[in-house]
Parts: sequence; C-alpha cells; structure tokens
Amino acid sequence: MNEKIRTTRAWGSWEVLHKGAGYKVKKLYIHPGESISTQSHNHRSEHWTIVQGNGKIRIGAKIYDVKSGDSVIIPIKEIHKITNTDKKEELVIIEVQLGEKTEEEDIIRY
Repeated sequence: MNEKIRTTRAWGSWEVLHKGAGYKVKKLYIHPGESISTQSHNHRSEHWTIVQGNGKIRIGAKIYDVKSGDSVIIPIKEIHKITNTDKKEELVIIEVQLGEKTEEEDIIRY
C-alpha cells in the first residue's frame, strides 16, 4: 500500500511512504525548534534514520544528540521524544515501524 498522504501537525508533518503486514515506513518533517510529543507505543517498535538536520532524542531516561546519517531503535513501550535543535533547517527522519499495530491509535502521549 502506498498512501503518500501528508499529515500536518503543529510541530511539522509526516507522510506514509509504504505500508505492509506488520510494518509501516513514514517520513517525518520536524520544523526548526519544534518537537513531537513525548510518547510510547504498546504494539510497535520504531527505527529512525536521520536524513537531514540535527536534533536531540530522548529514549527512556537517556538523551542523545543526533545528526544526518544517525539511526536509533526505539523498543516497544519505550518513552521517546525528538526535538529539532536547528533554528533554520527542518529535521527529516525516515521511520520504520514494526509490530502488530502500526496505526496512530497506538500512540500513548505523556
């Protein structure tokens, strides 16, 4: 399935690049200085690859600086958040979700 529908949020936007049984691939665009909500997922893990920009990511109790070319794995149920630390450039991430549910309803916000 190839949706390619861009969904806009206050922090930026995302689009689904591809979806199949047990996985989904998304592209996230995070505006300069913005961040996604602090969240976790009960039914999926996520693998993020930074393809543009710089940011800070929280995974559990740890905080990491990330830049283009870096990748991180977010296990199921792990609390996480990413912030674009750049003042001019969008932070762009390719997100691969793996699990029994890859729908937005699996987001738990804190």
